[in-house]
Amino acid sequence: MRILHVLSANFFAGSVAYAVALAKAHHREGHQVWLASDAAALPTVAAQVQLPISQRTYGQRLRNIRALRQLVRQHGIDVVHAHSRAASWVSYFALRGLGVPLVSTIHGRQHLHTSTSLFDIYGQKVIAICENLAEHLREEVKMAPAKIVVVPNGIKWEVEVKNEEVKTAAEGAAIFTSSFFTSTFLRLAFIGRFNGPKGERAAALLQHVFPALLQEFAQLRVALIGGELEQLPEAGKMALAQLQSQYGERVEVIGFTDDVAGWLRKTDLVIGAGRVAMEALGQGRAVLALGEALYAGPVSLASYPAAAASNFGDISAWQQPAAGFDPAPVLADARAFLARPHRVAPALAQRVRHDYDLARVAARVLGVYESARMALAAPAFMPVLMYHKIPEAPIATRHQIFVTKENFAKHLAYFKDQKLTPITFQDYQDFASGRRPLAEFPRRPIVLTFDDGYTDNYTNLLPLMQQYGYRGVLYLLGDFEVRYNQWDLAQDPTEPRADIMSETQKRAFVAAGWEIGAHTLTHPRLASLPAAEAAHEIAASKAELERRLGITIVSFAYPYGDLSPETKRLAADAGFTYAVATDTGGLHLEDDRMQIFRINMFPHESASSLFKKTAPWYRRYYRWKRKK
Repeated sequence: MRILHVLSANFFAGSVAYAVALAKAHHREGHQVWLASDAAALPTVAAQVQLPISQRTYGQRLRNIRALRQLVRQHGIDVVHAHSRAASWVSYFALRGLGVPLVSTIHGRQHLHTSTSLFDIYGQKVIAICENLAEHLREEVKMAPAKIVVVPNGIKWEVEVKNEEVKTAAEGAAIFTSSFFTSTFLRLAFIGRFNGPKGERAAALLQHVFPALLQEFAQLRVALIGGELEQLPEAGKMALAQLQSQYGERVEVIGFTDDVAGWLRKTDLVIGAGRVAMEALGQGRAVLALGEALYAGPVSLASYPAAAASNFGDISAWQQPAAGFDPAPVLADARAFLARPHRVAPALAQRVRHDYDLARVAARVLGVYESARMALAAPAFMPVLMYHKIPEAPIATRHQIFVTKENFAKHLAYFKDQKLTPITFQDYQDFASGRRPLAEFPRRPIVLTFDDGYTDNYTNLLPLMQQYGYRGVLYLLGDFEVRYNQWDLAQDPTEPRADIMSETQKRAFVAAGWEIGAHTLTHPRLASLPAAEAAHEIAASKAELERRLGITIVSFAYPYGDLSPETKRLAADAGFTYAVATDTGGLHLEDDRMQIFRINMFPHESASSLFKKTAPWYRRYYRWKRKK
């Protein structure tokens, strides 16, 4: 993919580091990357173009728009990624009429401007770096929820094992030995900027927290690490001078450093927010999450979700009333830690390393690029139909999840007559990723899916589909020892038994070019299972199908359409690119790839019902009719 990042880079802010890191990660995977920014030279492997993006005079904006438009055309850019409001503004107008998608990452709360309501300047997809920011965009900015994706900043964790760390192959996480606290002193570090709201926080700590701690704990050193130290509020400068005079070398004024990771390894307690908090936790350092928006407190396994939602104190979901910062809770929490220094739980360090891993984040951002491409290239509702059994004759069952061979043949004839083109999710992914040109994407695509893998799929379905030259998606169980619909009989012994295909029969679908998807190991209701069991059912089904059939699995089907936010997360974590639901989901596939709206097909579908269920307006009609 050819990716253009556009950013304001008149100083090396966190958004610049984020763009540079993504560019490096995607370049390493073989993508072509360009960076257009104020800076003449950034530490990046991407091709660089200097443009004064941060200059907002209308004359300069117009020149930026023209330059970006020429750049996009010249290099055949596939997606533009903007990293500031100024970058989104010029990118939006530069891309008008070009058919190239725009993705914007938003790093902080947005001021409402006239252009925000008049134009959709942020593009097809918006990346919010934390949950609080996503809520702000939905509720206060009134941005369409379907276009917002929460993806955090990414961190490339150091591979080397440090002296105080040992890694176990089983856990793959940093485990800290008893030698963690072996120094003759403890170090508390405030790491962040010293201007704006964070400067005010630092000044309050210098006045009301650090003096008490330095007096109470003789082995304590306090370090101040970060840029713009000269912009510290005057009260903070006076308090700092007093502390330096009284405590000498126990007060360490480091200022800006490009070795934050090194200082973290020499620090026992970190006060900070955003990326600082993430890196500290990933290294096993205790953190008091204090940002410009709020104090999230000590970060533990229990408090981690709430702290991460605020980007560790930097972002509130709602506009906060003006109020003074109370440093008393910070003093109490720091005092409690220094009285009994302790390590971050290895499970927390492992989770942070997982959640903020740069490779994982870069892969998710690439998925957002693909989603934006398809949202622009194929904006209409794409019907995804759900079938199960294809028997010779009607089945006496209360579960109306069959279509007879005769009726299914009529369905296929209807699809052909209406010039509907069956594709698979793997086909769709090939278009989204650029492996196939979007010019070849069908005018009227449809996805035909079949759950469970019944024997009549082999005897009746496969020959019919081959007769029309069609391929579909077959969702199979990962446990090949499941040979009949035992989940149905467990609920109702009077249900007729329906046999599952043999491995040889399943391989016939692979040979015919069908996509095979996963459908758990044993067909449970995932949302009712403990998280660990649900995770195993999902991930193991993918692994086993790939092993037994020698294929790559990209899509998943929730049994019974039973899902929850947690099961969706587990499906994404297992490596699925798409997951299909049953009669729930967004108006468009790209609204939520982990909950794709799938239409149930019944025994007595008529020409009118087939017309309705394959029509572009059907999803809106269904939402209106069912109120969902």
